[in-house]
Amino acid sequence: MRTLARTAAALVAVTTFAGTAACSPPEKESAGSGTAAATATSAADLGGMDALVAAAKKEGELNVIALPPDWANYGEIIKAFGTKYGIKVNSAQPDASSQDEINAADQLKGQDKAPDVFDLGSAVATANVAKFAPYKTATWAEIPDALKDANGTWTNDYGGYMSIGYDAGKVPAPSGVADLLKPEYKGKVALNGDPTQAGAAFAGVMMASLGSGGSADDIAPGVDFFAKLKKAGNFLPVDPTPATVESGQTPVVIDWDYLNVAQGTKLKGKLDWKTLVPANAVLGSFYVQAVSKDAPHPAAARLWQEFLYSDEGQNLWLKGGARPVRADAMQKAGTIDAAAFAALPKVDGTPVFQTEAQTTKAKEYLAANWAKAIG
Repeated sequence: MRTLARTAAALVAVTTFAGTAACSPPEKESAGSGTAAATATSAADLGGMDALVAAAKKEGELNVIALPPDWANYGEIIKAFGTKYGIKVNSAQPDASSQDEINAADQLKGQDKAPDVFDLGSAVATANVAKFAPYKTATWAEIPDALKDANGTWTNDYGGYMSIGYDAGKVPAPSGVADLLKPEYKGKVALNGDPTQAGAAFAGVMMASLGSGGSADDIAPGVDFFAKLKKAGNFLPVDPTPATVESGQTPVVIDWDYLNVAQGTKLKGKLDWKTLVPANAVLGSFYVQAVSKDAPHPAAARLWQEFLYSDEGQNLWLKGGARPVRADAMQKAGTIDAAAFAALPKVDGTPVFQTEAQTTKAKEYLAANWAKAIG
């Protein structure tokens, strides 16, 4: 099993976002005021954690977006935060994509319903750094430098590897990406979303590229793979959900390992759902967490970050099968959920993490060629 420390060097370029400028220190306002919270770059700027909690409770609400309850255990995370602090969490568009989050922030800017925080795929985050407000949590020092912006504008939160989830009772166990082209998978292979919009789907095409002779620099073989998959009648143009998996409508799902593992846990006893990280296509990625600079509830947004990066929040992600960004530090401190950590899917082969330049190039290729390939 590969820990964050062993992959951090490879992640440097993945998480180096261009255009992140240092921010000047915030003007001091009365602790707990909306202006003070909106410019606070740490809890200390508000007078400490107790003051931050008080300010967040005074706001009383938090707006999150694109957080499905079965995605990395977000259902339990949202409930735990709301219960702990007595703050109402408004969860909008749970099945939205990363780009939908940005679109909502633009459309609702200045309104009480605008998103307070973002949870984004790296490609979308890279293009929208200007929308983020710098903030460093109390556990900031325990997050590897390669997985955060030096100014606190964004921080990687949890990650995993792209995988193939499958119902072992309906299809044979695949050994890799190429097997999905076989007749046994006719009408059975689903991709989680539109790769030009959703981070998980984008990574699924890149995984297919790696498994088809491509590289982090070349997503074209992945697009060709899905064109072949469609021609063979194997590609199922249905966005998978827990309901489609349980009903058997999507017996094979290309998605992050933590999502496929969560499906298996949820459906244990109902069907035999297994997860494979292909040894010749080990694609890893971390999602990006950020506070919206236009957050209508700035104190609650910052308290949410504190919760997510605490031992409690990190272990809740881990419980959902995701690899938390503070895993190494928590292992050393003995605060990690050891059983949940040991249950993560086995990963063989050399992990690939795309750089910003590689991601941008791949996005451009997809924008120009995906619709033609599967249209």
